[in-house]
Amino acid sequence: MGRSGLRVSRLGLGTLTWGRDTDEHEAADQLKQFVDAGGTLIDTAASYGDGAAEELLGSMVGQLLPRADVVLCTKAGMSRAGGVRRLDTSRRALLADLDASLGRLGTDHVDLWLVHAWSDEAPLEETLSALQQAVVSGRARYVGFSNYSGWQTARAATLLEQAGGRAVATQVEYSLVQRGVEREVLPAAQALGLGLLAWSPLGRGALTGKYRSGTPADSRGASPHLSEFVGQYLDAASRQVVDAVVTAADGLGCSPVEVALAWVRDQPGTASVLVGARTAAQLRASLTSEEVELPAQITAVLDEVSAPPIAYPERF
Repeated sequence: MGRSGLRVSRLGLGTLTWGRDTDEHEAADQLKQFVDAGGTLIDTAASYGDGAAEELLGSMVGQLLPRADVVLCTKAGMSRAGGVRRLDTSRRALLADLDASLGRLGTDHVDLWLVHAWSDEAPLEETLSALQQAVVSGRARYVGFSNYSGWQTARAATLLEQAGGRAVATQVEYSLVQRGVEREVLPAAQALGLGLLAWSPLGRGALTGKYRSGTPADSRGASPHLSEFVGQYLDAASRQVVDAVVTAADGLGCSPVEVALAWVRDQPGTASVLVGARTAAQLRASLTSEEVELPAQITAVLDEVSAPPIAYPERF
């Protein structure tokens, strides 16, 4: 994980749908598959299902597998009430979130604790003091950020280091249809020694190719609480990238899922790629991506077709 001593699997298990679209039986199957395949990093958040994801995960860790065999990552500072996203990154709210997460997870510490999103409502120094307190008290082994812009990442990591702490990770959306982090976030993370955790590496499902001829009734795109989330990548520009991924997969004799995950996995600075499957069958299709190595020519074509526009000041 960046320049830290923390080691994680190149694929991480995401739990966004656990306790909501993914029931306990499917979740248990996913966890078994993931660990059997050599996976160690499990990502969750206090806001996922209003805590339901953490609670479901906590009921399994220690029962299905030893706590020491996994790297638990959770996030704090975000909640949803009545479908409205609320951010509170004050010291009071963050530490309260952490204590609640530990209770639901059934553990006395998490291995990696992240601030879920930036907020202007609390002084940054106060937010960072909560991260330090979590490490000093033993409730978190490592800390970092999530969904921060480039300057936010650099400012937060620098202030934390000056105060005697250290951030080791940043979690951001990164895929062939969302490469915006390459402008500022990824360079900042590499310069500061932060490992990048890529969420939604399949472009919220678009890169699987399943939306090419419509929206399947059992997909996230048809889900009332995720349809808008998925719909952002069903536009014409994204379809061009999806077509290229499907063509590459056909040529390599593998699936579009494997191609899309392998591309993100192999980007410089990426520590782990987070796969959030709704079913065990979907997860199985993602885990096989570890067997895929993209030829340089295929990578170059995917780079070109998905390249984000270069604007000032990068172009200058």
